[in-house]
Amino acid sequence: MVRKNSSLGVRVFALVWLGQLVSLTGSGLTDFGLSVWVFQHTGSTTQSALTFLFFTVPRILLSPLAGTLVDRWDRRRAMLLSDSGAALVTLSIALLLLADQLEVWHVYAATAAGSAFGAFQRPAYRATITLLIPKQHYGRASGLVGLARSIPSLVSPILAGLLIVAVGLGGVLLIDFVTYLFAALTLLIVRFPRPERSAESEAAQGSLMREAAAGWAYIARRPGLLGLMIFAAATHFLGVTTEVLLTPYMLSFTTADALGFVVSATGAGLLAGGFVMSAWGGPERRIHGILGFELLIAACTILMGLRASPILIGASAFVYFAGVELADGSTYALWQTKVAPDLQGRVFAMHDMIALLALPLGILITAPLAEFVFEPMLRDGGALAGSVGQIIGVGPGRGIALVFLLTGLFNTLAVIAAAFHPRIRRIEDELPDAIQGR
Repeated sequence: MVRKNSSLGVRVFALVWLGQLVSLTGSGLTDFGLSVWVFQHTGSTTQSALTFLFFTVPRILLSPLAGTLVDRWDRRRAMLLSDSGAALVTLSIALLLLADQLEVWHVYAATAAGSAFGAFQRPAYRATITLLIPKQHYGRASGLVGLARSIPSLVSPILAGLLIVAVGLGGVLLIDFVTYLFAALTLLIVRFPRPERSAESEAAQGSLMREAAAGWAYIARRPGLLGLMIFAAATHFLGVTTEVLLTPYMLSFTTADALGFVVSATGAGLLAGGFVMSAWGGPERRIHGILGFELLIAACTILMGLRASPILIGASAFVYFAGVELADGSTYALWQTKVAPDLQGRVFAMHDMIALLALPLGILITAPLAEFVFEPMLRDGGALAGSVGQIIGVGPGRGIALVFLLTGLFNTLAVIAAAFHPRIRRIEDELPDAIQGR
Protein backbone atom coordinates (compact mmCIF):
# COMPACT_ATOMS: atom_id res chain seq x y z
CA MET A 1 0.00 0.00 0.00
CA VAL A 2 1.56 3.29 -1.08
CA ARG A 3 0.61 6.44 0.73
CA LYS A 4 -0.94 9.00 -1.63
CA ASN A 5 -0.63 12.02 0.60
CA SER A 6 1.41 11.53 3.77
CA SER A 7 1.21 15.20 4.79
CA LEU A 8 -2.60 15.02 4.73
CA GLY A 9 -2.46 11.85 6.82
CA VAL A 10 -0.27 13.58 9.41
CA ARG A 11 -2.70 16.51 9.63
CA VAL A 12 -5.65 14.14 10.07
CA PHE A 13 -3.80 12.24 12.79
CA ALA A 14 -2.92 15.50 14.56
CA LEU A 15 -6.57 16.59 14.63
CA VAL A 16 -7.78 13.20 15.87
CA TRP A 17 -5.00 13.16 18.48
CA LEU A 18 -6.11 16.56 19.77
CA GLY A 19 -9.69 15.36 20.08
CA GLN A 20 -8.63 12.26 21.99
CA LEU A 21 -6.37 14.31 24.28
CA VAL A 22 -9.28 16.57 25.21
CA SER A 23 -11.59 13.58 25.69
CA LEU A 24 -9.08 11.67 27.85
CA THR A 25 -8.62 14.75 30.03
CA GLY A 26 -12.37 14.91 30.54
CA SER A 27 -12.48 11.20 31.35
CA GLY A 28 -9.74 11.74 33.92
CA LEU A 29 -11.90 14.39 35.61
CA THR A 30 -14.81 11.94 35.83
CA ASP A 31 -12.66 9.03 37.03
CA PHE A 32 -11.23 11.12 39.85
CA GLY A 33 -14.57 12.65 40.80
CA LEU A 34 -16.44 9.35 40.86
CA SER A 35 -13.70 7.58 42.85
CA VAL A 36 -13.98 10.32 45.49
CA TRP A 37 -17.79 10.09 45.44
CA VAL A 38 -17.78 6.30 45.93
CA PHE A 39 -15.36 6.48 48.85
CA GLN A 40 -17.29 9.32 50.50
CA HIS A 41 -20.56 7.39 50.22
CA THR A 42 -19.23 3.98 51.29
CA GLY A 43 -16.14 4.65 53.40
CA SER A 44 -14.84 1.39 51.95
CA THR A 45 -11.49 1.00 50.23
CA THR A 46 -12.66 -2.35 48.85
CA GLN A 47 -15.76 -0.85 47.22
CA SER A 48 -13.63 1.92 45.76
CA ALA A 49 -11.19 -0.66 44.39
CA LEU A 50 -14.06 -2.61 42.77
CA THR A 51 -14.22 0.07 40.08
CA PHE A 52 -10.91 -1.33 38.77
CA LEU A 53 -12.53 -4.77 38.46
CA PHE A 54 -15.56 -3.38 36.63
CA PHE A 55 -13.20 -1.50 34.31
CA THR A 56 -10.92 -4.46 33.56
CA VAL A 57 -13.27 -7.42 33.11
CA PRO A 58 -15.44 -6.05 30.24
CA ARG A 59 -12.36 -5.02 28.31
CA ILE A 60 -10.81 -8.46 28.71
CA LEU A 61 -13.99 -10.25 27.64
CA LEU A 62 -14.82 -7.95 24.72
CA SER A 63 -11.35 -7.30 23.27
CA PRO A 64 -11.31 -10.16 20.71
CA LEU A 65 -14.81 -9.29 19.44
CA ALA A 66 -14.10 -5.54 19.44
CA GLY A 67 -10.82 -5.94 17.58
CA THR A 68 -12.50 -8.06 14.90
CA LEU A 69 -15.29 -5.53 14.40
CA VAL A 70 -12.72 -2.73 14.22
CA ASP A 71 -11.11 -4.56 11.28
CA ARG A 72 -14.51 -5.08 9.63
CA TRP A 73 -15.68 -1.50 10.07
CA ASP A 74 -14.29 1.85 9.07
CA ARG A 75 -11.97 2.65 11.99
CA ARG A 76 -13.16 6.24 12.20
CA ARG A 77 -16.69 4.95 12.79
CA ALA A 78 -15.43 2.52 15.43
CA MET A 79 -13.84 5.42 17.31
CA LEU A 80 -17.03 7.47 16.88
CA LEU A 81 -19.03 4.60 18.36
CA SER A 82 -16.68 4.41 21.33
CA ASP A 83 -16.68 8.15 22.05
CA SER A 84 -20.44 8.52 21.51
CA GLY A 85 -21.27 5.54 23.73
CA ALA A 86 -18.98 6.74 26.50
CA ALA A 87 -20.54 10.23 26.23
CA LEU A 88 -24.03 8.80 26.76
CA VAL A 89 -22.81 6.81 29.77
CA THR A 90 -21.34 9.97 31.30
CA LEU A 91 -24.50 11.96 30.59
CA SER A 92 -26.61 9.24 32.25
CA ILE A 93 -24.54 9.39 35.43
CA ALA A 94 -24.74 13.19 35.43
CA LEU A 95 -28.54 13.10 35.14
CA LEU A 96 -28.82 10.53 37.96
CA LEU A 97 -26.60 12.68 40.15
CA LEU A 98 -28.53 15.88 39.42
CA ALA A 99 -31.80 14.04 40.19
CA ASP A 100 -30.27 12.83 43.48
CA GLN A 101 -30.80 9.21 42.38
CA LEU A 102 -27.17 8.12 41.92
CA GLU A 103 -26.21 4.86 43.67
CA VAL A 104 -22.87 3.09 43.94
CA TRP A 105 -24.05 0.28 41.66
CA HIS A 106 -24.79 2.92 39.00
CA VAL A 107 -21.11 3.91 39.10
CA TYR A 108 -20.05 0.28 38.72
CA ALA A 109 -22.45 -0.21 35.80
CA ALA A 110 -21.24 3.00 34.14
CA THR A 111 -17.61 1.94 34.61
CA ALA A 112 -18.34 -1.41 32.95
CA ALA A 113 -20.24 0.21 30.08
CA GLY A 114 -17.51 2.81 29.52
CA SER A 115 -14.91 0.02 29.51
CA ALA A 116 -16.94 -1.90 26.93
CA PHE A 117 -16.98 1.10 24.58
CA GLY A 118 -13.27 1.65 25.27
CA ALA A 119 -12.55 -1.90 24.04
CA PHE A 120 -13.33 -0.58 20.54
CA GLN A 121 -11.48 2.71 20.87
CA ARG A 122 -7.99 1.49 21.81
CA PRO A 123 -7.34 -1.00 18.94
CA ALA A 124 -9.00 1.33 16.42
CA TYR A 125 -6.86 4.27 17.54
CA ARG A 126 -3.62 2.27 17.45
CA ALA A 127 -4.44 0.69 14.09
CA THR A 128 -5.21 4.12 12.61
CA ILE A 129 -1.57 5.17 12.90
CA THR A 130 -0.50 2.84 10.10
CA LEU A 131 -3.19 4.29 7.82
CA LEU A 132 -2.14 7.92 8.31
CA ILE A 133 1.52 8.10 9.29
CA PRO A 134 4.63 7.13 7.28
CA LYS A 135 6.33 4.02 8.61
CA GLN A 136 9.48 5.83 9.76
CA HIS A 137 7.36 7.92 12.15
CA TYR A 138 5.45 5.12 13.89
CA GLY A 139 7.56 5.57 17.02
CA ARG A 140 6.83 9.30 17.22
CA ALA A 141 3.11 8.70 16.65
CA SER A 142 3.06 6.04 19.39
CA GLY A 143 4.84 8.52 21.64
CA LEU A 144 2.12 11.08 20.97
CA VAL A 145 -0.57 8.53 21.82
CA GLY A 146 1.25 7.86 25.09
CA LEU A 147 1.55 11.59 25.69
CA ALA A 148 -2.22 11.93 25.29
CA ARG A 149 -2.58 9.40 28.13
CA SER A 150 0.07 10.88 30.41
CA ILE A 151 -1.04 14.54 30.25
CA PRO A 152 -4.50 13.74 31.70
CA SER A 153 -2.95 11.52 34.40
CA LEU A 154 -0.99 14.55 35.61
CA VAL A 155 -3.51 17.33 34.98
CA SER A 156 -6.93 15.76 35.55
CA PRO A 157 -6.71 15.02 39.33
CA ILE A 158 -5.59 18.58 40.10
CA LEU A 159 -8.16 20.12 37.76
CA ALA A 160 -10.92 17.82 39.04
CA GLY A 161 -10.22 18.81 42.64
CA LEU A 162 -10.62 22.47 41.75
CA LEU A 163 -13.71 21.91 39.60
CA ILE A 164 -15.51 19.79 42.19
CA VAL A 165 -15.24 22.72 44.61
CA ALA A 166 -16.31 25.22 41.96
CA VAL A 167 -19.09 23.43 40.04
CA GLY A 168 -19.62 20.15 41.89
CA LEU A 169 -19.41 16.59 40.58
CA GLY A 170 -22.39 17.18 38.30
CA GLY A 171 -20.56 20.02 36.59
CA VAL A 172 -17.46 17.85 36.18
CA LEU A 173 -19.55 15.13 34.50
CA LEU A 174 -21.10 17.63 32.10
CA ILE A 175 -17.65 18.99 31.22
CA ASP A 176 -16.56 15.43 30.45
CA PHE A 177 -19.64 15.02 28.22
CA VAL A 178 -18.64 18.13 26.25
CA THR A 179 -15.09 16.79 25.78
CA TYR A 180 -16.55 13.63 24.23
CA LEU A 181 -18.56 15.78 21.85
CA PHE A 182 -15.37 17.62 20.87
CA ALA A 183 -13.60 14.32 20.14
CA ALA A 184 -16.58 13.13 18.09
CA LEU A 185 -16.55 16.39 16.12
CA THR A 186 -12.89 15.93 15.15
CA LEU A 187 -13.76 12.44 13.89
CA LEU A 188 -16.77 13.66 11.93
CA ILE A 189 -14.74 16.15 9.89
CA VAL A 190 -11.96 13.72 8.82
CA ARG A 191 -11.76 10.57 6.74
CA PHE A 192 -9.46 7.55 7.14
CA PRO A 193 -8.20 5.50 4.19
CA ARG A 194 -9.17 1.84 4.26
CA PRO A 195 -6.36 -0.73 4.52
CA GLU A 196 -5.73 -3.09 1.63
CA ARG A 197 -6.85 -6.66 2.19
CA SER A 198 -4.05 -9.07 3.03
CA ALA A 199 -4.03 -12.72 1.99
CA GLU A 200 -4.42 -13.86 5.60
CA SER A 201 -7.38 -11.58 6.16
CA GLU A 202 -9.06 -12.87 2.99
CA ALA A 203 -8.51 -16.47 4.07
CA ALA A 204 -10.03 -15.79 7.51
CA GLN A 205 -13.24 -14.21 6.23
CA GLY A 206 -16.41 -15.72 7.68
CA SER A 207 -18.04 -15.65 11.08
CA LEU A 208 -16.98 -13.28 13.83
CA MET A 209 -15.45 -16.18 15.74
CA ARG A 210 -13.43 -17.26 12.72
CA GLU A 211 -12.16 -13.74 12.11
CA ALA A 212 -11.39 -13.18 15.79
CA ALA A 213 -9.40 -16.42 15.85
CA ALA A 214 -7.38 -15.07 12.92
CA GLY A 215 -5.87 -12.49 15.28
CA TRP A 216 -4.53 -15.21 17.56
CA ALA A 217 -3.46 -17.35 14.59
CA TYR A 218 -1.51 -14.44 13.10
CA ILE A 219 0.49 -14.12 16.32
CA ALA A 220 0.88 -17.87 16.90
CA ARG A 221 2.36 -18.40 13.42
CA ARG A 222 5.06 -15.84 14.18
CA PRO A 223 7.16 -17.04 17.14
CA GLY A 224 8.79 -13.63 17.55
CA LEU A 225 5.44 -11.87 18.03
CA LEU A 226 4.18 -14.67 20.28
CA GLY A 227 7.31 -14.39 22.42
CA LEU A 228 6.93 -10.62 22.63
CA MET A 229 3.30 -10.98 23.71
CA ILE A 230 4.25 -13.41 26.47
CA PHE A 231 7.04 -11.06 27.52
CA ALA A 232 4.56 -8.15 27.66
CA ALA A 233 2.19 -10.20 29.83
CA ALA A 234 5.06 -11.02 32.21
CA THR A 235 6.18 -7.40 32.51
CA HIS A 236 2.59 -6.20 33.04
CA PHE A 237 2.15 -8.80 35.78
CA LEU A 238 5.32 -7.59 37.48
CA GLY A 239 4.70 -3.91 36.80
CA VAL A 240 1.31 -3.80 38.53
CA THR A 241 3.19 -4.34 41.80
CA THR A 242 4.63 -0.84 41.63
CA GLU A 243 1.29 0.80 40.93
CA VAL A 244 -0.64 -1.11 43.61
CA LEU A 245 1.92 -1.06 46.43
CA LEU A 246 3.52 2.35 45.97
CA THR A 247 0.95 4.21 48.10
CA PRO A 248 0.95 1.82 51.10
CA TYR A 249 4.74 1.56 50.83
CA MET A 250 5.20 5.34 51.10
CA LEU A 251 2.62 5.78 53.87
CA SER A 252 4.30 3.05 55.93
CA PHE A 253 7.25 5.32 56.70
CA THR A 254 6.43 8.90 55.69
CA THR A 255 3.65 11.48 55.32
CA ALA A 256 0.99 12.16 52.71
CA ASP A 257 3.03 15.17 51.52
CA ALA A 258 5.92 12.91 50.59
CA LEU A 259 3.49 10.53 48.87
CA GLY A 260 2.16 13.48 46.87
CA PHE A 261 5.71 14.26 45.75
CA VAL A 262 6.23 10.68 44.54
CA VAL A 263 2.84 10.52 42.80
CA SER A 264 3.68 13.78 41.03
CA ALA A 265 7.02 12.27 40.01
CA THR A 266 5.22 9.32 38.39
CA GLY A 267 3.00 11.66 36.38
CA ALA A 268 5.99 13.79 35.39
CA GLY A 269 7.84 10.65 34.33
CA LEU A 270 4.98 9.55 32.07
CA LEU A 271 4.88 13.03 30.58
CA ALA A 272 8.65 13.15 30.02
CA GLY A 273 8.66 9.70 28.43
CA GLY A 274 5.84 10.67 26.09
CA PHE A 275 7.61 13.89 25.07
CA VAL A 276 10.90 12.07 24.44
CA MET A 277 9.26 9.30 22.41
CA SER A 278 7.21 11.72 20.31
CA ALA A 279 10.29 13.86 19.56
CA TRP A 280 12.83 11.05 19.12
CA GLY A 281 10.75 8.17 17.82
CA GLY A 282 12.77 5.57 19.73
CA PRO A 283 15.82 3.58 18.62
CA GLU A 284 16.02 2.33 15.05
CA ARG A 285 16.11 -1.24 16.38
CA ARG A 286 12.78 -1.38 18.20
CA ILE A 287 13.63 -4.58 20.05
CA HIS A 288 16.61 -2.83 21.63
CA GLY A 289 14.28 -0.13 22.92
CA ILE A 290 11.78 -2.66 24.30
CA LEU A 291 14.37 -4.72 26.16
CA GLY A 292 16.60 -1.80 27.14
CA PHE A 293 13.81 0.29 28.66
CA GLU A 294 12.36 -2.75 30.45
CA LEU A 295 15.78 -3.33 31.99
CA LEU A 296 15.78 0.31 33.12
CA ILE A 297 12.34 -0.22 34.66
CA ALA A 298 13.62 -3.27 36.54
CA ALA A 299 16.58 -1.32 37.92
CA CYS A 300 14.31 1.49 39.12
CA THR A 301 12.04 -1.02 40.85
CA ILE A 302 15.02 -2.40 42.76
CA LEU A 303 16.14 1.12 43.72
CA MET A 304 12.68 1.91 45.10
CA GLY A 305 12.92 -1.06 47.44
CA LEU A 306 16.48 -0.51 48.66
CA ARG A 307 15.91 2.41 51.01
CA ALA A 308 12.96 4.17 52.63
CA SER A 309 13.90 7.49 51.07
CA PRO A 310 11.24 9.70 49.44
CA ILE A 311 13.93 11.38 47.29
CA LEU A 312 15.32 8.05 46.01
CA ILE A 313 11.86 6.60 45.46
CA GLY A 314 10.60 9.76 43.74
CA ALA A 315 13.60 9.92 41.40
CA SER A 316 13.32 6.20 40.65
CA ALA A 317 9.58 6.51 40.02
CA PHE A 318 10.19 9.37 37.58
CA VAL A 319 12.66 7.32 35.52
CA TYR A 320 10.53 4.17 35.89
CA PHE A 321 7.41 5.73 34.39
CA ALA A 322 9.38 7.52 31.68
CA GLY A 323 10.76 4.10 30.80
CA VAL A 324 7.22 2.68 30.67
CA GLU A 325 6.23 5.21 28.00
CA LEU A 326 9.42 4.62 26.00
CA ALA A 327 9.05 0.83 26.19
CA ASP A 328 5.38 1.02 25.18
CA GLY A 329 6.14 3.35 22.28
CA SER A 330 8.85 1.01 20.98
CA THR A 331 6.55 -1.98 21.40
CA TYR A 332 3.65 -0.54 19.44
CA ALA A 333 5.93 0.83 16.72
CA LEU A 334 7.32 -2.69 16.19
CA TRP A 335 3.88 -4.32 16.11
CA GLN A 336 2.53 -1.66 13.75
CA THR A 337 5.42 -2.37 11.39
CA LYS A 338 5.09 -6.17 11.46
CA VAL A 339 1.30 -6.70 11.48
CA ALA A 340 -0.81 -6.36 8.33
CA PRO A 341 -2.93 -3.16 8.62
CA ASP A 342 -6.25 -4.92 7.98
CA LEU A 343 -5.54 -7.34 10.85
CA GLN A 344 -4.21 -4.84 13.37
CA GLY A 345 -7.52 -4.29 15.17
CA ARG A 346 -7.90 -7.93 16.22
CA VAL A 347 -4.16 -8.52 16.72
CA PHE A 348 -3.75 -5.44 18.95
CA ALA A 349 -6.92 -6.39 20.84
CA MET A 350 -5.53 -9.88 21.48
CA HIS A 351 -2.22 -8.40 22.65
CA ASP A 352 -4.01 -5.99 25.00
CA MET A 353 -6.32 -8.71 26.33
CA ILE A 354 -3.38 -10.92 27.36
CA ALA A 355 -1.65 -7.94 28.98
CA LEU A 356 -4.85 -6.96 30.83
CA LEU A 357 -5.32 -10.50 32.13
CA ALA A 358 -1.98 -10.16 33.90
CA LEU A 359 -3.08 -7.08 35.87
CA PRO A 360 -5.75 -8.53 38.19
CA LEU A 361 -3.64 -11.65 38.61
CA GLY A 362 -0.71 -9.50 39.70
CA ILE A 363 -2.90 -7.60 42.18
CA LEU A 364 -4.38 -10.78 43.65
CA ILE A 365 -0.91 -12.24 44.23
CA THR A 366 1.39 -9.36 45.15
CA ALA A 367 -0.83 -7.38 47.53
CA PRO A 368 -1.63 -10.32 49.88
CA LEU A 369 1.95 -11.56 49.59
CA ALA A 370 3.26 -8.21 50.79
CA GLU A 371 0.67 -7.71 53.54
CA PHE A 372 0.36 -11.19 55.01
CA VAL A 373 3.71 -12.86 54.26
CA PHE A 374 6.64 -10.49 53.85
CA GLU A 375 5.52 -7.70 56.18
CA PRO A 376 5.28 -10.04 59.22
CA MET A 377 8.54 -11.72 58.25
CA LEU A 378 10.39 -8.38 58.23
CA ARG A 379 9.13 -7.02 61.53
CA ASP A 380 11.39 -7.03 64.60
CA GLY A 381 11.86 -10.68 65.45
CA GLY A 382 10.32 -11.86 62.17
CA ALA A 383 11.57 -14.86 60.23
CA LEU A 384 13.66 -12.74 57.83
CA ALA A 385 14.73 -10.04 60.28
CA GLY A 386 18.13 -11.63 60.91
CA SER A 387 18.93 -12.32 57.24
CA VAL A 388 17.27 -10.15 54.59
CA GLY A 389 16.41 -7.60 57.27
CA GLN A 390 20.09 -7.01 57.90
CA ILE A 391 20.38 -5.75 54.31
CA ILE A 392 17.15 -3.85 53.66
CA GLY A 393 16.07 -3.13 57.24
CA VAL A 394 13.12 -4.20 59.36
CA GLY A 395 9.88 -2.49 60.36
CA PRO A 396 6.75 -1.22 58.61
CA GLY A 397 6.99 -1.22 54.84
CA ARG A 398 10.08 -3.39 54.53
CA GLY A 399 8.00 -6.39 53.47
CA ILE A 400 6.64 -4.30 50.61
CA ALA A 401 10.20 -3.21 49.87
CA LEU A 402 11.17 -6.87 49.52
CA VAL A 403 8.37 -7.36 47.00
CA PHE A 404 9.80 -4.42 45.02
CA LEU A 405 13.26 -6.00 45.09
CA LEU A 406 11.96 -9.39 43.99
CA THR A 407 9.83 -7.79 41.26
CA GLY A 408 12.85 -5.93 39.91
CA LEU A 409 14.90 -9.14 39.98
CA PHE A 410 12.26 -11.17 38.15
CA ASN A 411 11.80 -8.37 35.63
CA THR A 412 15.55 -8.44 34.98
CA LEU A 413 15.41 -12.20 34.46
CA ALA A 414 12.49 -11.78 32.05
CA VAL A 415 14.51 -9.28 29.99
CA ILE A 416 17.52 -11.62 29.93
CA ALA A 417 15.32 -14.55 28.86
CA ALA A 418 13.79 -12.46 26.07
CA ALA A 419 17.20 -11.22 24.93
CA PHE A 420 18.46 -14.81 24.64
CA HIS A 421 15.33 -16.00 22.82
CA PRO A 422 16.51 -16.03 19.17
CA ARG A 423 13.06 -15.38 17.66
CA ILE A 424 12.56 -12.30 19.86
CA ARG A 425 16.10 -11.02 19.50
CA ARG A 426 16.06 -11.32 15.68
CA ILE A 427 12.40 -10.45 15.12
CA GLU A 428 13.15 -7.37 13.04
CA ASP A 429 15.44 -9.34 10.75
CA GLU A 430 13.40 -12.54 10.43
CA LEU A 431 9.89 -11.13 10.21
CA PRO A 432 9.31 -8.95 7.14
CA ASP A 433 7.58 -5.62 7.44
CA ALA A 434 3.87 -5.81 6.68
CA ILE A 435 4.04 -2.46 4.88
CA GLN A 436 6.78 -1.93 2.32
CA GLY A 437 8.16 1.21 0.72
CA ARG A 438 7.21 3.82 3.31
